[in-house]
Amino acid sequence: MAAKLKKGDKVVVLAGKDKGKEGEISSVDPKSGKAVVDGINIAIRHTKQSQASQGGRIPQAMPIQLSNLALLDANGKATRVGFKIEDGKKVRFAKTTGDVI
Repeated sequence: MAAKLKKGDKVVVLAGKDKGKEGEISSVDPKSGKAVVDGINIAIRHTKQSQASQGGRIPQAMPIQLSNLALLDANGKATRVGFKIEDGKKVRFAKTTGDVI
């Protein structure tokens, strides 16, 4: 099935501790149905010092369920994503405005 949310999309969080926050998707894992969004769902990772990097408490974005994310349309509002055929190609479009993404 085609992906409704892809890497680089601007999204808003619908549920959880970061509800209402906006960010950009940095990676998607379709098998588990999760995505990593920059600045969202931050956890502190304790890392040991190595030759390459300094140790300590490093904030890291953790995966969030795709069902808790909604795409931002041109107006900056949350929208659902639909699919339609244009010129023989399957394209995504915003349900609120009808614009092709």
